[in-house]
Amino acid sequence: MEGSKKKETMANSTRGVQSFREWVWRVIFLSDTRLGQVFDVVLMVFIGASVGVVMLESVDEIRHERASLFWKLEWFFTIVFTIEYLIRLAVVRKRRNYALSFFGIVDLLSILPTYIAVFLVGSQYLMVIRILRLLRMFRVLKMAHHFGQANVLLKALRSSGPKISVFLFFILTLVSVEGTLMYLIEGGSNPGFSSIPQSIYWAIVTVTTVGYGDVAPLTVAGKVLSSIIMLSGFAIIAVPAGIVTTEIGRGYFRSLRMDGRKCAECGWQGHDPSASFCKHCGCKLPDAEPQVGAARPHESDW
Repeated sequence: MEGSKKKETMANSTRGVQSFREWVWRVIFLSDTRLGQVFDVVLMVFIGASVGVVMLESVDEIRHERASLFWKLEWFFTIVFTIEYLIRLAVVRKRRNYALSFFGIVDLLSILPTYIAVFLVGSQYLMVIRILRLLRMFRVLKMAHHFGQANVLLKALRSSGPKISVFLFFILTLVSVEGTLMYLIEGGSNPGFSSIPQSIYWAIVTVTTVGYGDVAPLTVAGKVLSSIIMLSGFAIIAVPAGIVTTEIGRGYFRSLRMDGRKCAECGWQGHDPSASFCKHCGCKLPDAEPQVGAARPHESDW
């Protein structure tokens, strides 16, 4: 009798721990609850403040006057982000996947330099420490992860990837031909076009309308060709912008067709019109008509 009670108590304790762990996971990994949104806002404030400290510390006058304050703030932010990173590792189910993911690596890189600087003591390592401390700027990359609209842009860029890759290959071919032509025209009389790679560099700078001015054609034929390249540069720059804009528009209209029902369990919105269960937590959606033969999706792999 006592054994069964102990087992029941242990089972209830395990379920309680699992429920608490899932609750913490939803708060820090999702932004679909009130507490999760508050967590994201507070975290973004800390990230912005830590990046601001890095920027102010790069100013010599301010750094000399507030060296002690900057040191304390840096350790404060480092401890906060370390605790956050450890909590994420503790509540996520697949720790290896998170640790090796993009934002998992960014989280780690944002805290490592401060700890490494403790062990690299000595004037000969000052330059190394300075470079390592710059890695703290990786914290700013975490901010994009907490903006819901960032997913729209990321999906648009991902969908545009194949088209932009073909476009970049075309541009690379074009500037290679243009650079070679300029080398044949200007190579003998203009030291700025001393080789084909140097001429290709000039073609890239010209076609992107950057125009550093460090290399310029001298002959009439070279100026005519450069004028054609400059004018074509306006059209070339508009192509990738048009591709990404089109994909953003498609994503927007796709989102308009999504169902506006809200999951009562996790608060997620944006389900397929025919969905009967939430794609994040697997709970039944309100007013959803079950489809014949439809299988309940697995719980989100948290």
